[in-house]
Amino acid sequence: MTTNSGLTRRRVLQLTGGTAVIGLAGCTGSESDGSDSGAESTATSTEDGGESGHDEGENSSEGESGHDDEGGHDEAVGEPSDTAEVAMVTEDGGYHFEPHVVRVNVGGTVTWTNESGSHSATAYHPDNDQPQLVPDGATSWDSGLRSEEGATFDHTFETEGVYHYYCTPHETVGMLGSVIVGDPDPHEQIALEEPPEEKPDTVREKLTELNGMVSSALGDDH
Repeated sequence: MTTNSGLTRRRVLQLTGGTAVIGLAGCTGSESDGSDSGAESTATSTEDGGESGHDEGENSSEGESGHDDEGGHDEAVGEPSDTAEVAMVTEDGGYHFEPHVVRVNVGGTVTWTNESGSHSATAYHPDNDQPQLVPDGATSWDSGLRSEEGATFDHTFETEGVYHYYCTPHETVGMLGSVIVGDPDPHEQIALEEPPEEKPDTVREKLTELNGMVSSALGDDH
């Protein structure tokens, strides 16, 4: 009986020990699986986060590029059309025509609209006591001062060529613009010659800038 009892107890201990080992192995396996799962989850999260962060960086870059395009000063001058619109603007202490350069067909009409402040659209023409910066034989124009918001003035261009014009009260601070009519030869345009020496530096600088924009639109960058 004692022997049987001892065997029985030994057998019980062996069985119990085996069960404990199996239980421990099971717990260890569970923890290992959890650790692996956590590692995989962390790796996935890191990869996703890295990709997401990279994508956000690309989107941010694109957003900045879009902002630069919207806020940039470059203006693309398109093909001639029958009509064109120009705004006369006072903004943040500055004065300008927007856009600076427009292009119409021969017989096309440009309409200027006063958006803010008081402005005029006046041709560089001897009839306006100015040097000639329009084609030979071209008709002069002068809108007179437009002070009411929304006030408009239009002029129809019958002669092909390049025309420079200005705002009477704001010429010396650089409020100038240009109209291209048709498809003129840039090398034969009075307006694209050296700016008049009698004009202030601010006006000459603006005329030089406009000449560059017009020449580029006509395919002559030199």
